Order: sequence, then C-alpha cells, then structure tokens
Amino acid sequence: MRSAIWIVGDLSTMKHLKTLYDLTDSEIQELLALSIELKGEVRQGRRPQLFHQRMVTLVFEKPSLRTRVSFEAAAAQLGGSSVFLSSADAGLNGRESLQDVARVLSSYSDVIVLRTFSQQLIEDFAEASACPVVNGLSDERHPCQSLSDIMTIREALPDKPAAHVTYIGDGNNVACSLAVLTARLGMPLTVCSPVGYELPSAFVQDLQTRVPGARLTQTSDPREAVKTADVVYTDVWASMGQEQESSQRSDIFRPYQVNAELMRQAPQDCRFLHCLPAHRGEEVTEEVVEGPMSLVFEQAANRLHVARGLLAWLTRQAD
Repeated sequence: MRSAIWIVGDLSTMKHLKTLYDLTDSEIQELLALSIELKGEVRQGRRPQLFHQRMVTLVFEKPSLRTRVSFEAAAAQLGGSSVFLSSADAGLNGRESLQDVARVLSSYSDVIVLRTFSQQLIEDFAEASACPVVNGLSDERHPCQSLSDIMTIREALPDKPAAHVTYIGDGNNVACSLAVLTARLGMPLTVCSPVGYELPSAFVQDLQTRVPGARLTQTSDPREAVKTADVVYTDVWASMGQEQESSQRSDIFRPYQVNAELMRQAPQDCRFLHCLPAHRGEEVTEEVVEGPMSLVFEQAANRLHVARGLLAWLTRQAD
C-alpha cells in the first residue's frame, strides 16, 4: 500500500533542480508541502525510509556547512547514504571531461548535488547525467535556500500566503532565487540595494518575461523598503569569491545594515531572515539576529527538511 505522503503527482520523467524554473508551479507547491509533511513526521517520532538503499553524491567546489550537512543528514534519515567529493576528487579540475564525470558519477548515484561557482557547469553536468542533479549553490542561483526560506515563512505566517518580503543587500544568487520563487508564488518582493548592486538587469527582464505577474520592486531606500514588510531578509555583503571586494563593499553597504533602528521602521510583527553565515556587526547586528523577530535558526533547520523533501520527491520511491 502506497503511503499518502506520496500523493504528489506522477514523476514519470527525471527531474533536475538546476534553477527554480525546472519546476512547475504545482511542483513547487508539492515539494514545499512534502517538506513540511516530512518535518511533521519527524516531530511525531517517525522517519519514513523514502530514500532506502539509495545514494546522494555531493560534489562541491565551495566550502559548505548547511548544504553539505543537510543533504548528508537527509539521506541518512531517509534510509540512504551519501558520499562527499571535492571538485579535485571528482575531476572537475580538468582531470577528466565534465561529461565523463557526469556519466560515471550518475551511474553510481541516485541524486547528485553540485555546489559550484559556475551555473553553466551545473547545466552542462545535468545534460550528461543519468540521475537527477540538484543545484546546491552557484554564483547565479541558490534554489534550495529559497525553498527553505519560503517554508519558514509559511510556518511562521500561515495566515499570510502572500507575505511581503523585503530583501536588503546585494542582488546576488540568494536574491535572484528568492525573486523567482516569490514571483511564482504570487508574493510581493522588494529588493533594496545600493546603486550598482541591484538584481542583474538581464535576470529581471527574464523573470518578467517568464512570470508576467511578478510583484517585484527595486529601491535603494532601506527605510522605505521595510515599511510594509512582513519579512526582512539580508545576506552577507561579499559572497564567496568576492573577498577581494570586502573593504569596498563594506563602505558601500554600511547604510544597508539591518539593525534595531531599521527594524523599528517595519511593522511590529515583522520577522527577520538571514541565510547564514552571518557577519554580525556588518550586514546585521547581534540584537536583530538574536532578537524576537528572528527566524534565522528555524530557517537554517529547514534546510534539512527541504533536503529530505527533495531527495524523496526526486527519487519517487515506492513503499
């Protein structure tokens, strides 16, 4: 007998999660619902073995805490296993062609998670792969993070399906994936960035073409941006690979720090998110991260539940 937990549609063809555009609107809803349902199972002391005797392979060019451990823990909790490879271990340094690596690794794996600098590498890898490929982060996109963000917002604000999210900071990979997901779900998003650090114009044009009803606003005024926010979100000012820009960015982004004064401009019931790692005293202050508005560590914990949902959903294992 098939568990009710599998009433999420028929995945007759292999799916990838290179970007959130790989999922239909209904699939996004199904995946979020499954992740929330699996989290509820854990809270009741149950861990359905929905990845039983399967394996996820993680290939990372960048260091990681949440992405690596969430997928390794997810595989274990679902009855499967995992293996971690650096880019050198996997041969992404040119020892073998990317296509050969993808064909070999996918013959050993049920799911492959890539964490890379290049989005194109993920696209090319998935094209040659015989198993689902998940983007664990690239310089352009971070879909797993955004799914965890929306899961967190839904749990915290169940009566606000169209919660207004205000993102303050660099128009980076986190901001781009958040913009796609909020647009797909009909949620208004305000992105507040210094001039020159907004969402890439080509990305915005593509989003507006793909999701004509996207409720996206961009501004450079943080006090105005938070006035009607249900959620205020920020990220580091310099991402991995931008370390040489840290000093310059610090000067430019200082007026965009999320601190108690800025949060006082937002509604009293506004919540705060940060994808971590947080540089306390830079993009956000200690009092905000540890304050009553903060959902930062619930958000981080949900990376595990989204990883569990993704592994189960992508493999579609029968009872």
